[in-house]
Amino acid sequence: MEHVGPGVRDVRVGAGARAGADPDGPAGRPAGRPAPGGHPVSRDGARPVSTLGWLTLALGAALGGTGWWFGWVELASAGVALLAAFGVGLVLAVGRSTYAVELDLSGDRVRVGQRAVGRIAVRNTSRRRLLPAQVELPVGRGAADFDLPSLGPGAEHEDVFAVPTSRRGVVVVGPVRSVRGDPIGLVRRRLRWTDPVDLYVHPETMPLDGAGSGVLRDLEGQATRTISDSDMSFHALRDYVAGDDRRHIHWRTSARLGELMVRQFEDTRRTHTALALSTRPGDYADADELELAISVTASIAVQALRDEREVTVLAGEGRLRTDSPVRLLDDVAALEPADAQRGSADLAGWVARQVPHASVAILVVGSTPTEAELRASTRVIPAGVRAVALVCDRRGEVGVRTDDSLTLVRVPSLADLPRALRRAVVA
Repeated sequence: MEHVGPGVRDVRVGAGARAGADPDGPAGRPAGRPAPGGHPVSRDGARPVSTLGWLTLALGAALGGTGWWFGWVELASAGVALLAAFGVGLVLAVGRSTYAVELDLSGDRVRVGQRAVGRIAVRNTSRRRLLPAQVELPVGRGAADFDLPSLGPGAEHEDVFAVPTSRRGVVVVGPVRSVRGDPIGLVRRRLRWTDPVDLYVHPETMPLDGAGSGVLRDLEGQATRTISDSDMSFHALRDYVAGDDRRHIHWRTSARLGELMVRQFEDTRRTHTALALSTRPGDYADADELELAISVTASIAVQALRDEREVTVLAGEGRLRTDSPVRLLDDVAALEPADAQRGSADLAGWVARQVPHASVAILVVGSTPTEAELRASTRVIPAGVRAVALVCDRRGEVGVRTDDSLTLVRVPSLADLPRALRRAVVA
């Protein structure tokens, strides 16, 4: 089989590229897989004749007709040349292409800053030689064009590309389209050969190890104000009543007082951490500060999942998936900040409604809200729930302030998160 070697190139994603499923993608076909039998998945919905093509056709007809009518040979020749160029474009665009096209990514999940490497393989499945064409690969809001040489029967051509990632997000790679037409772009015929592939660009995270154990503690549970007759946290002694478990009788005190006394306990519960992230741009000084808050939230949530602690993450339009760190990071990658979403003033109430049994509420915000506003917003958090506000302030310093209702922690960078959490534990 004839084989043409690949050429490696970087593909720019395009400014502001974010996730989005291809609305024209057919259901039931795995993303990036070729259509069966060498037939295209679908034809491009765009019209084959471009605006420039229609202008060329209209101008050629006008110049040719006017030159012929008035006997102006030069004008008629110019019109004929334009019409001929349009005709050549039509000839180059027609014809049947039979390709087997594969779009493969080395991995559909990368961390921000890493490069995702992919491959496009095009094979001629017909019994005749195919003319040169062009392969178009959309990547986010950008696109890359690959030259496809003339391929004989069974011949295959490969192109290797790399997608640099500098921002968190979900980048849609593909679908692969073949483009036939003239070099000027008067007439272009596009056929789509694969489905798109979602490339998840996860945010940068910081391993916390033991740093977060103070905030997310659950070795012995967290004591509540609810009194019970059987638990781990001793509260007081009381008189024995019929039906009490004799194992809880405090015999030494009973012997001293001459009557039976039993132990009474405070209820304990397993730590349930509620993380609420503000995705309203107005709560942040700039976009980088918002990305810092997203990375902070992801770091704490991933550490909680790895430590097998119960955690609920509220961000964007609702809850994020917390059944595994990978699914959580996929949802974090797809977060789209918007002014209509919940801000710092709404986070505490959101936690109180969605996670009423939380034992620790961590609110992640930017530097714009004031300390007084944060303290006022946390009044709706039930008594007994530890409230921690993580303020991401890239221009500040690590700092911790605490009172009876709220612990305020300032985090200037992701590298400072472990140290800030350690100081929050001591405070």
